[in-house]
Amino acid sequence: MMDRLDTEIAETPVAAGADTPDRTTSVAPARKVFVKTYGCQMNVYDSERMSDALARDGYTATDTPDDADLVLINTCHIREKAAEKVYSQLGRLNKLKKKRQREGSDLMVAVAGCVAQAEGHEITRRAPVVDVVIGPQTYHRLPEALAKARSGAKVVETDFPVEDKFTALPKAPEKIIRKRGVTAFLTVQEGCDKFCTFCVVPYTRGAETSRPVDAIVAEAERLAAAGVREVTLLGQNVNAWHGEGSDGREWGLGELLRRLSAIDGLERLRYTTSHPRDMDDGLIAAHHDLPKLMPYLHLPVQAGSDRILKAMNRRHTAADYIRLVERIRAANPDLALSGDFIVGFPGETDADFEDTMRLIETVGYAQAFSFKYSPRPGTPGADLDDHVDETVKSERLQRLQDLLFRQQRDFAKRCVGREIDLLLEKTGREPGQLIGRSPWLQPVIVDAKPEEIGDIVKVRITQAGPNSLFADRV
Repeated sequence: MMDRLDTEIAETPVAAGADTPDRTTSVAPARKVFVKTYGCQMNVYDSERMSDALARDGYTATDTPDDADLVLINTCHIREKAAEKVYSQLGRLNKLKKKRQREGSDLMVAVAGCVAQAEGHEITRRAPVVDVVIGPQTYHRLPEALAKARSGAKVVETDFPVEDKFTALPKAPEKIIRKRGVTAFLTVQEGCDKFCTFCVVPYTRGAETSRPVDAIVAEAERLAAAGVREVTLLGQNVNAWHGEGSDGREWGLGELLRRLSAIDGLERLRYTTSHPRDMDDGLIAAHHDLPKLMPYLHLPVQAGSDRILKAMNRRHTAADYIRLVERIRAANPDLALSGDFIVGFPGETDADFEDTMRLIETVGYAQAFSFKYSPRPGTPGADLDDHVDETVKSERLQRLQDLLFRQQRDFAKRCVGREIDLLLEKTGREPGQLIGRSPWLQPVIVDAKPEEIGDIVKVRITQAGPNSLFADRV
């Protein structure tokens, strides 16, 4: 499963990748699209690719649904609240659509992503405002689906197609890549064969599949040529990626990272999310050998109790996980670790929870994401007995988050005084400030000029705030 990416709930508007036409020409005004993204980094990547497809179909971006011809909601289904947010959003859009119809215009609404895949026709039944429902494996068909919907049909595209969506999607022009910034996501693997009992991903994203080496390298080279300095490889189980390399052998993720590190202009590499069972020797060695591979690893464990891990179908023990962490840190002692934790899984006792707390104390995390267990329809966990009381879940989550926050704060304090190379990514809140990410993924604020965005500069960490670091130029 894709632990962090599909449990970290966020809302990220993603604009379509097309320039506004020159209004001095006689070209008819383009249709406008507003894209809203819920969930994970892979959803952000998917929204960008759908935006590329819509740009080829004549759509330009708008940052508000009020003047959009199309609103596209890219959804996450990993937690109940995320799905309900979508339906709340659709309720608001229904009012907007009726208002637009009274004014003599129209608004199309499309729902994409994992909620679309899981609920399909139920979405158009529950929210008639929706014109198109399209799953994460079929979004390359979005322009055709919209064309059908314009004729009055309700379109639901949630089959797992034979064709490769990545091959079918248009390539983003260089000027669009440049607008998106100096960092980028690149999906290399999708789907999951692990079937953790709490997780809906195998049912919404399908079986584990890996993109070919040549396609990944070509996309990374296009990104680098357009000024991208850092690429994060994405996958539900990204370290399960495998593909035939240029030497005819089957490569693992470690070898792919070595190939990508040879691309000129690409200065930083990251990947997420990893499963402990797929962390092989080649990938661990890459953390030792590749300066471009950032010393940060998201390696979810979910629980520290072997009994709960077995009930979750994680197929590793707490001791297995700790030994793996020790091997990785031996390869790169500077590595910062991040994780995911679920509290209140069915049957979790006080003793089970204390096992999780001990594992956290033993491992030590620079970051972590933690949640109360939320049963997802259709997963084995939803049918288990002995569900934990919500009050108990909340109390446990608070204790666990207090510990994780203390570890995160302590790690940040240990960074004070260190000199690091910082990739300047975007402007800060205050004039004269830019924000970048440390090698360990923390936001770092430093005085710099906007024209320096994309530069990698030497800074010294001077202060650790609650959510970011502050630095001076060296």
